[in-house]
Amino acid sequence: MRHNWTETLLSYADVLIPALIFLAALAAARVTRFIFDRILKSFAARTPFRLDDLLLSILRRPMVQTVALVGTILAVRSANPPQEIRYYAESFILSLLILGWMISLVHASGLLLDQEAVRITDLTGIGRELFPMLKNLLRVVLIAAGGLLILSLWKVDISPMLASAGIAGVAVALAAKDTLANFFGGVSVFADRPYKLGDYIILDSGERGEVVDIGIRSTRIKTRDDVLISIPNSVMANAKITNESAPIPRFRIRVGVGVAYGSDVDHVERVLKEVARDCQLVLPEPEPRVRFRSFGDSALLFELLCWVEDPMFKGRAIHELNRGIYKRFAQEGIVIPYPQRDLHLVSLPTPRPPDEQ
Repeated sequence: MRHNWTETLLSYADVLIPALIFLAALAAARVTRFIFDRILKSFAARTPFRLDDLLLSILRRPMVQTVALVGTILAVRSANPPQEIRYYAESFILSLLILGWMISLVHASGLLLDQEAVRITDLTGIGRELFPMLKNLLRVVLIAAGGLLILSLWKVDISPMLASAGIAGVAVALAAKDTLANFFGGVSVFADRPYKLGDYIILDSGERGEVVDIGIRSTRIKTRDDVLISIPNSVMANAKITNESAPIPRFRIRVGVGVAYGSDVDHVERVLKEVARDCQLVLPEPEPRVRFRSFGDSALLFELLCWVEDPMFKGRAIHELNRGIYKRFAQEGIVIPYPQRDLHLVSLPTPRPPDEQ
C-alpha cells in the first residue's frame, strides 16, 4: 500500500514540485509583507524622519511582487516545459516584474525630490523651480529604461528605433532651435538663480518690474504700469540683469537736491535727515544719511540716502521725500536755486572812419 502511494506521488512529481514551489513563493511573499508591515514599519515609526515611512509604503508592493514572481519563475523552470513555452512564460513574468519596479521607482523618485527639495537646494544651490522639470525628466528616463529592458527580454531589435530616433532628434533640433534655446536658457536660469519669484529686476534693455512667473520657455515680469512683459529665457540667460531685491530685500534710494551758495550746510543736512525720519516708508535702520556731493554751477549738490523695505516702494518713497524736502526748505528758508548765468556787457570803442585815420 505504501509502495503504491510512493509510486503515485512520483508519477505526479512533475506537477506537485512546481505547485509546491509556487505555494512556497506565495508563503514567502506573505512573510515579506509581514516583515514590511510589522517589523520595518514599526522601526521606521521610531525614527524622526518621515521619508523612510513613505519609502517603505512605496517599496512594499514591488518587494512582495518580486518574491512571488521569482518563485513563479522557479516553478515554471521546475516543470521543465518546452523551450518556447518557458521563454514566453519567463519573459511575461519578468516584464511584469520590471513594470512593477518601474512604476515604484517613478513614484519614489518624485517623492524623494518633493521631500528633499529644501535640503538639495541648500547643498547644491539649485532653485526649487527646477524640481518639477527634474521630476519629469527622471520619469522619462526611468520609463525609457524600463521599456528598453522589456523590449530586450522579448528580443526586439531596437537598433532601427534608435537610428530613427536620432534622425528625428536632428530634425526636431533644426526645426525648433529657438524653442530649444529657450529651454536650455530656462535650465540655466533655474540653475544659476539670478532672480526668483517676487524679485524686482532691471534688464539692460531698460525694463523694470516684478518677476511673477518663471517658465521653461519665458520669464514674465510685471511693470509698475501693471503691464506684463514676457521675455524668452534665451534672452534672459544672456542679458545683464540688475536684481534690486538681492541679496537682501530692502532697497536704498537716492534723492538729489541742490541749495543756493551761502546756505548753512549743517542746517541743510539736519533738515534732510528730519524729512527722511518723518517719511513712513523709510526704514529707521540703517539710519538715513546725507552726503555733500559737489559744487555745482548754480548750487551746492546734496544727496539724501535712505532705505525702504522693498524695491516696490521706491517710486512712492521718492515722491514723499521730494514733497517733504520742498515744504521743509520753504519753511526753513533754504533756497533751491535755478540755473543762473551772469552776463557781462563790455563797451567797445567806436571805430573811426577811414578818412580820419
